Amino acid sequence: MANTSAYAKVNGLEMYYEIHGAEHDTGRPLVLLHGGVLTIGLSFAAVLPALAAGRRVVAPELQGHGRTADTERAMTVPNLASDVVALLDELGIGQADFLGFSLGGLTALEIAVRHPERVGKLVLASTQYAQDGYHDDVRTPDYTSPRLPSEADFQEMAEAYAAVAPHPEHFQDFLGRCTAAAHAPLPWSADDLRGLAMPTLLVVGDTDFVRVEHAAEMQGLIPDARLAVLPATTHIALMRRTELLMPAVTEFLG
Repeated sequence: MANTSAYAKVNGLEMYYEIHGAEHDTGRPLVLLHGGVLTIGLSFAAVLPALAAGRRVVAPELQGHGRTADTERAMTVPNLASDVVALLDELGIGQADFLGFSLGGLTALEIAVRHPERVGKLVLASTQYAQDGYHDDVRTPDYTSPRLPSEADFQEMAEAYAAVAPHPEHFQDFLGRCTAAAHAPLPWSADDLRGLAMPTLLVVGDTDFVRVEHAAEMQGLIPDARLAVLPATTHIALMRRTELLMPAVTEFLG
């Protein structure tokens, strides 16, 4: 249960967000950015209690996701990042640590590249910096692949959307927009990653969308980066593997 939940007017959105943990803590908060088609709960329910122990956690729902209604505006990584920065401005947060998963990781990386002064520490989970970082069976979806969400996973996403979305009947359109956003060309170069100065933790599963070799390449490019590869872990399972994930994340964030 969130300590606080509210909506903020940012960039033409009524953006839903939650604050968990030490709401009035004066230290650097942690911003959680969920995955595509997911909600705060679907992405972070397993890890939120530990992450919010002793610090303030801010968790928005991105354009069209969860309780944040979609608009006619294109759903792009730069637009999503601009929304998060605008929300932090509304909340009076100058700098935060970020944990982004999948589409949320792309959003966090865009903030780190364009607004490095806003990012203390950066955790990128299941995040690529170029589209060739995805496995071929993800780029051209092969739904027999163990990497991809199962029918039960998609049903869980649809039910979560139906439970909270302002327009639950739009799920299929929303799914298509998210897929297009996730597979669009990404706006970074290797030099952009070489320019990142903040401590960075990269986390992927060994059966993730993102190739382990690509994550290792990112680690080599980002000057102060660590890489954790979780064994026997798919993309969907990654944020739920608390026994493997949380020791790495909590030690990194401090």
